Amino acid sequence: MMILQPQEVDRRLLTEAVSKAAAKKPLPATSLVRLERFREGAAAQIMHIGPYAAEAPTIERLHAFIAEQGYERVGKHHEIYLGDPRRSAPEKLRTIIRQPVR
Repeated sequence: MMILQPQEVDRRLLTEAVSKAAAKKPLPATSLVRLERFREGAAAQIMHIGPYAAEAPTIERLHAFIAEQGYERVGKHHEIYLGDPRRSAPEKLRTIIRQPVR
C-alpha cells in the first residue's frame, strides 16, 4: 500500500513515527514500512467503479486504449483506492488504475 507523504517527511521522521506507534501496541508489520520517492513518468489511467474482484475488464480496456494510442506498457499497473471498503458497498467502490507507458 502506498500513502502519499508531504515532501517534508524524511526517513528520520518516518522512523520516529513508527517507533512511537509500535510503543503503543504491538505492530508486527512495522519492519515492512518504508519511505520511497515514486517517479512514475507518463501513464494512462482509468476509473473503475465496482468491486476489486471485477477489475479485469476495466484493466483490459485500459490496455487496449494504450495500444490504440501507439504506446507500450512499462512495468506493472498500480491502483489508487478512493473509497473505504469497510464503509462503501462493493458496487460503489472507486479505484483509479494507472499503467506506466512509453
